[in-house]
Amino acid sequence: MQFVVHYSITPELCDVAQTRFTETGAPPPSGVTMTGRWHCVHGREGFLVCEADDATALATWIQQWSDLLTFRVLPVVEDKTMAQVISG
Repeated sequence: MQFVVHYSITPELCDVAQTRFTETGAPPPSGVTMTGRWHCVHGREGFLVCEADDATALATWIQQWSDLLTFRVLPVVEDKTMAQVISG
């Protein structure tokens, strides 16, 4: 399943989060394939697109950052799949 993940960082935690990111690269765990990651130029929010067969792996990744970031996770489907859903 594909997910769009939005993250945000409060100004008070921005330096700590950015330091952790530059030190670790925030790689996805086993079971999650990251398609891409984009950061807003102000540095306090961004988006990533990933795939995971098991949402538990995605939850594990998010928990590693939940002390610094707030997340909104959206399961998504491609046009073709949504067209099938809509057409019944």
